[in-house]
Amino acid sequence: MSVMDVRSRQVRVPRRFLPVAATFAVFVLTFGAGSLRYEGFASPQVLTNLFVDNAFLIVLAVGMTFVILTGGIDLSVGAVAALSTMIAAATLEAGWPPLVSVAAVLLTGTCLGLLMGLVIHHFEVQPFIVTLAGMFLARGLCFLISVESVSITDPAFRAAATGTLTPVEGVTLTYSVLIALAVVLVAAHVLHRTRFGRTVYAVGGSEASARLMGLPTGRVKVGVYAVSGFCSALGGLLFSLYMLSGYGLHAVGMELDVIAAVVVGGTLLSGGVGYVAGSVAGVLVLGTVQTLISFEGTLSSWWTRIVVGVLLLVFVVFQRAVVRRAR
Repeated sequence: MSVMDVRSRQVRVPRRFLPVAATFAVFVLTFGAGSLRYEGFASPQVLTNLFVDNAFLIVLAVGMTFVILTGGIDLSVGAVAALSTMIAAATLEAGWPPLVSVAAVLLTGTCLGLLMGLVIHHFEVQPFIVTLAGMFLARGLCFLISVESVSITDPAFRAAATGTLTPVEGVTLTYSVLIALAVVLVAAHVLHRTRFGRTVYAVGGSEASARLMGLPTGRVKVGVYAVSGFCSALGGLLFSLYMLSGYGLHAVGMELDVIAAVVVGGTLLSGGVGYVAGSVAGVLVLGTVQTLISFEGTLSSWWTRIVVGVLLLVFVVFQRAVVRRAR
């Protein structure tokens, strides 16, 4: 067998998987570096805590992945998450049953996302502007409910917040992690096994071509913002479980963390390329960087922002290089 035959039979990673593979490689390298530098960093519980501490961010990143895959952006996710914490806290304080409160939160978030999607599609306004307006609206509604932090004292809600599972000895999970992983699995199925998901990729690749193929581009463009609104509301609920309070200043700037995680996870800002698994890996990379700085103890928390900014720039340049080679 000739050398050329051997080379032709080598398995090569498709270009569309390269950004995701790079993200997983960065996660393994950063976690490995922490394991070598700090005693106890490689424990299963530290790895599990990356999911426990970032379950809400994973859910928000899933919703943002849908939006960015179509070539859009959603700047309202942090504000909608904060509004969700306020609605949950205020309704529970008013004596609403927890399930009714949860339903109200999810319905509000989905309706806000749907409204923004309708404006973007029917009035042909840039998503940046519409979702920026949505961010201000949601943040303002928070302070209409209360300008102070509202504690959550409902027994059922607190039980859900403090409840844990021990699948393996020495490893403790929260219910929020299970919800986040369930959202990831459902989102992956929708994107890769349904007509809606295939249309999402088609719109991001070329909306004009997708329209000529007879695909329901308008419904999908509106739908992804409704999905993002739902995920923002659900992420806000998980954040309220994490904080056990509602506050109008919760999740300030979180939309930027979400966008960073999705981009670092390999989703192209121009749309059409990306995976939910990559977004999860992006969240884990951000969580690992934060954990490394916490273990160091002598560094300011602002170093997290600096490292994430460098990673974001590197991945954007890497994505651009991959796209140019593909052309």
